[in-house]
Amino acid sequence: MSQPKKLQEQLKALSPDNEYFIGIDSDGCVFDTMEIKQKECFCPNFIKYFQLQTISKYARETWEFVNLYSKTRGINRFLALLEAVRLLEERAEVKARKATLPKLDALKKWITQETSLGNPALEAYAEKVNDPDIDRVLQWSKSVNADVADMVHGINPFPFVRESLETITQKADALVVSQTPVEALEREWKDNDIDSFVKVIAGQEYGTKTEHIALAAKGKYPDHKILMIGDAPGDMKAATTNGVLFYPVNPGHEEASWQRFYDEALNRFFNGSFAGTYQTQLIGEFNAYLPAEPPWQT
Repeated sequence: MSQPKKLQEQLKALSPDNEYFIGIDSDGCVFDTMEIKQKECFCPNFIKYFQLQTISKYARETWEFVNLYSKTRGINRFLALLEAVRLLEERAEVKARKATLPKLDALKKWITQETSLGNPALEAYAEKVNDPDIDRVLQWSKSVNADVADMVHGINPFPFVRESLETITQKADALVVSQTPVEALEREWKDNDIDSFVKVIAGQEYGTKTEHIALAAKGKYPDHKILMIGDAPGDMKAATTNGVLFYPVNPGHEEASWQRFYDEALNRFFNGSFAGTYQTQLIGEFNAYLPAEPPWQT
């Protein structure tokens, strides 16, 4: 059995200890790590490994839009790579400079046949296909991880996260639901002594966020007693695809979001008054923060 399948079996094997279930994203949701990771680790390696030096200004602007400032915020790194290159291909400035963009057909093919989009699965695939484009993507991804391990330290959870986790565990089973590599997640949660509040820290190696919730919670808890907390549309999609509830942590307003969660939303979830008008209001506010179209197109 492959590593991703073994990890997913762990989620399937989880049994409820409490009446409720809460999935929690990590980067940008529990920790203010999105900006430093994307701007200092992901993007410089994007420019370096895919030889985008001649269009570095546009590569950076595009990468940050895809990963921080749009409705694709928080998507898996390999999907983000494809989306950033797609947007660069359309930019007039890039065409004017006659920049050479990477061909990612081999990556697209891999993504169509793999759901656990992490380095272990890509490494196994690279050994099988012996494709230089796949090798370059893997080198880029490994370099990102090395830079994150080297640079991202000493970042505390947002205010009201610890208090919320302490209250959550009185009535709910909690799970980290993330597309960050497990190694980084475990380090960040353990360094802040909050790993004991969750049953499992599920990263990209466990599959998609939608799969995390489906495997760990669906059919084990009533849908109205399952909640996903996240700061990106992908978190909301993971919830809605599974037919469960979603609480948004608004980008740029994380402290206020966590205080509202601690002060009122968590109690509403536990007493059954979260769904309906209250959740709709929260999601409407959340959707207004992230545009779908890049500013250079509008």
